[in-house]
Amino acid sequence: MNKFRLTINILAIAIFTLAVASMTQAQASRTWVSGVGDDANPCSRTAPCKTFAGAISKTALGGEIDALDPAGYGAVTITKSITIDGGGGQVASVLVAGTNGIVVQAGATDVIILRNLRINGIKQAGNAGINGIRFLAGKSLSVENCFIFGFSTNGIDVALGATGSLVFVTDTVVEDCNGDGLSAQTTSGTVAVTVRRSSFAKNGVGMHGRNNSRMYADSCTFSNNTNQGVFADGSGGQAGVTDIANSSIFNNGTAGVQAQTNGSIARVSNNDVHNNNGTGALVGSGGVIDTFQNNRIFNNGVDGCPSCTPHVANN
Repeated sequence: MNKFRLTINILAIAIFTLAVASMTQAQASRTWVSGVGDDANPCSRTAPCKTFAGAISKTALGGEIDALDPAGYGAVTITKSITIDGGGGQVASVLVAGTNGIVVQAGATDVIILRNLRINGIKQAGNAGINGIRFLAGKSLSVENCFIFGFSTNGIDVALGATGSLVFVTDTVVEDCNGDGLSAQTTSGTVAVTVRRSSFAKNGVGMHGRNNSRMYADSCTFSNNTNQGVFADGSGGQAGVTDIANSSIFNNGTAGVQAQTNGSIARVSNNDVHNNNGTGALVGSGGVIDTFQNNRIFNNGVDGCPSCTPHVANN
């Protein structure tokens, strides 16, 4: 009887050990995807998965998914800290119809990095994707060297319900979206967004600071958007604030820069604002545009900014 119990105990230990080993293998710190991969694989470099969704469950918290070759890797929902890197010099894409490309709904301490990706809403096909990237929850989201285009709503949609989240957009192009190239808002506290060396063109609005947003853009281009290049507004007394520096804002429809309602503020410094069909810098009811008098505002449908609040920078 004792030998039987011993055998059972040894068998239980062996099964537990194998299960732990299997879980460890399933949660690798780095996983890989390939156009010729299979989601039944362990997502190793020699046996890669086929989609980001297939790889994410096999990637450890704080780990990284890397693309091996040019391919379409599908929509994915991110619920933990992770980096997704499409690799340099190739096309690692997410093509979606009728849904969102990448949804981030992670924990309060989770950090998400999306790098070197092409996210295509294939709007011309008649069933466009909704948002390219949708950030709903998480500590921070970084979008680096991505090309996002062809969505029915927003290219990057930051729609949070908590305070303290950070968004960083660097070296990224957002084009041809019916709504906003970049939209940011939260229902609690504030969301801080930093944008550098990025382009927003042929959208409804280039960059849109909505409720409780604080947005800063440096060395960017906002052009050929149907309405505003940069727009700060809000509802219910919740203001959006945008700071734009060292940027070019041109060929937009309604205005180059606009601040509208509820104490929303746009601060502009050392920008070229020109050839917009509407007003160069438009102050709406309740809005404020602060200008540091080193902007070049010219050749717009309604030139200049007669209602702007001038400031002189401290040396």
